[in-house]
Amino acid sequence: MFGLSPFEMMVIGVIAVVLFGGSLPDVARKAGGTYRELRNRLNEIQREFRAAEYEATRAMSFDEKSSKVEAEEDDESNEPSAPKFTPPS
Repeated sequence: MFGLSPFEMMVIGVIAVVLFGGSLPDVARKAGGTYRELRNRLNEIQREFRAAEYEATRAMSFDEKSSKVEAEEDDESNEPSAPKFTPPS
C-alpha cells in the first residue's frame, strides 16, 4: 500500500499514537471530513465542466445546422426566378 512495507506502516502508526494520543480519533475524523469535502468540491467542478462541454457541443451542432440551412437558402436564392430562355428553332 503506497509503496510502504508493513514495518514502515507500523512505525508511522506508533508515531501517530505518540503524537496525538487520545485525540487520534478526532484527528482522523477531521481528516476524513476534509477529504470528503475536497472530493465533493472536485465532483462539483467536474459537473460544471461537463455542463459547459455539453453546452459548447450543443451550440456547435446548432451552428452547423443553421449554417446548413443558410447554405440551402442561399442555393435557392441563386436559382433564377424566371423561366430559362430557349432560342427559337
